Amino acid sequence: MQGLILALKNKRQVKDGMNYIIFRTTKLNNMKKQIERIIQKPVRPGMVGDGFRVYNYIPGAGIAQQRMSPFLMLDFNAAYDFGASDHIRGVGVHPHKGFETVTIAYKGSVAHHDSAGNSGVINPGDVQWMTAGSGILHKEYHEENFSKKGGVFEMVQLWVNLPKKDKLTKPHYQSLTKDNIAKVQLPGNAGEVNVIAGVFNGTKGAATTYSPLNVYDIKLNKEGEVKIDLPAAYNTALLMVNGSAVVNDETAPEHSFLLFKNEGEQVIIRATEDAVILALSGESLNEPIASYGPFVMNTQEEIIESINEYQAGKFGVLV
Repeated sequence: MQGLILALKNKRQVKDGMNYIIFRTTKLNNMKKQIERIIQKPVRPGMVGDGFRVYNYIPGAGIAQQRMSPFLMLDFNAAYDFGASDHIRGVGVHPHKGFETVTIAYKGSVAHHDSAGNSGVINPGDVQWMTAGSGILHKEYHEENFSKKGGVFEMVQLWVNLPKKDKLTKPHYQSLTKDNIAKVQLPGNAGEVNVIAGVFNGTKGAATTYSPLNVYDIKLNKEGEVKIDLPAAYNTALLMVNGSAVVNDETAPEHSFLLFKNEGEQVIIRATEDAVILALSGESLNEPIASYGPFVMNTQEEIIESINEYQAGKFGVLV
């Protein structure tokens, strides 16, 4: 009888233990952000001017601008050797209004000028954060020495929407060099996180933003792991710039784009080889989006007004 009682007791303990394991595993899975889609690199790149050979992920691949608000556009110039040239490749003078452009340099160098008299060069590890606001003329191109020598060029450009109340703010730049972008070293020689914007593990990013968002440049060594905690409601995505990884138990190949559901709060990335990953996460503005080329406003009437302002020369002069 004692043997039977002991056996029943042990069976109950095992059962309770299994229930605990199942409960804990379910709880951990519920904490993870669920992946909605893994989008492979588009089949063909497009050219922006003659200096940027890009793959478009937002608003392409069925991802509407509202779905990734406040991020409006993502173009990825995957590593490409343009070769030496006496002709400086790039994009000529063009307007912007109502949003911000963010250029992240991985390889190569980009120069820029605008109608407010600003100019500069960004090199690998640097970020150019331009607030177009009420309207500006702009041009960007391969930096002269880089163009003459040639070499591998790798960049990402984001468009970040401005809230309605800030769309007419005065145009300005934030020049974020690799030396003033905060770096968080990950334990166990896993790699590092460059905090471009937002906050990562208590470390504040270099950029000032008009709405809550996070932009992380993550560099992982092979088998390195990083855990990111983000609000469930934030629109969140990853771009696999280089290398591959396992993300929340799913394989993410090089150059893929991962779109997450607005559920759960944790993203766990384990690199299966040395990897560079761009993480984007932000609170949706929940405002109407009216866009036409380089103008992003809230209504079609505001778009027409922006075009009229540009044609009337109100964005200044740039040659």
